[in-house]
Amino acid sequence: MEELQNKLNNFLEIAEYAAREAGQFLVNCPTESRFVEKHLRRDSKLLADRESENIIVDILSSQSDYSILTEETGLVKQSSKSASNDPFWVVDPLDGSVNFSREIPMCCTSIGLWSGNNPLLGVVYDFNRGEIFSGIANSNSTLDGKRIEVSETSNIEDAILCTGFPVNTDFSTRSLSDFVQHVSDYKKVRLMGSAALSLAYVACGRVDSYIEEDIMLWDVAAGLALILGAGGRFSLSSGRHKWSYKVYASNKNIAEKDL
Repeated sequence: MEELQNKLNNFLEIAEYAAREAGQFLVNCPTESRFVEKHLRRDSKLLADRESENIIVDILSSQSDYSILTEETGLVKQSSKSASNDPFWVVDPLDGSVNFSREIPMCCTSIGLWSGNNPLLGVVYDFNRGEIFSGIANSNSTLDGKRIEVSETSNIEDAILCTGFPVNTDFSTRSLSDFVQHVSDYKKVRLMGSAALSLAYVACGRVDSYIEEDIMLWDVAAGLALILGAGGRFSLSSGRHKWSYKVYASNKNIAEKDL
């Protein structure tokens, strides 16, 4: 057990370093990096997405033989030694690309390490505020090195929910009606444009819950590790697309009533 903990601590340091390096690039990147390379129906792909991803992938691949799942490239196999049951890195080099392109300071770098459907560790770096959220699942989570915990809010009607409409959202009348019926139970609802930051905010108690449907794994991988490290809970069920999921995360009190 001690050997595993030491190994995870080492990988957490690597992830923190990679997230900071990519984040510092994004803070100081040239104007042309904000260039939109591809317009999607509900998203944009920037040059900065690929540039920051390259920084992270280079660092992770130099420090481990694990495969890396990234938003821009997909699954990157690093070594023939890598087995299907081995942990794998999950990277969103710039979560909140549209916010970043419009200079809305709600975006971050996000790096998680997973084994199967279970998060092992996660790092979310808010490079605009210089805040780094780090955590090992079921152990502890920190903000700038100080331990964090989920909120104690127990009633949904007193709680703040973070949510959003990811690129795969079903905007049918029925789906929207079900969505509104659920979120209306909460005191306040916030759409930040970054799933990773939303989950980090649940982990440190700034908000109480998070829910999104058909959200991609790289958007939530790091944040869900933070949730477990901070004493929260989550549910994960398959979405309509490869690597997409319905995710609900919350503190323990609300989770007992709503999960």
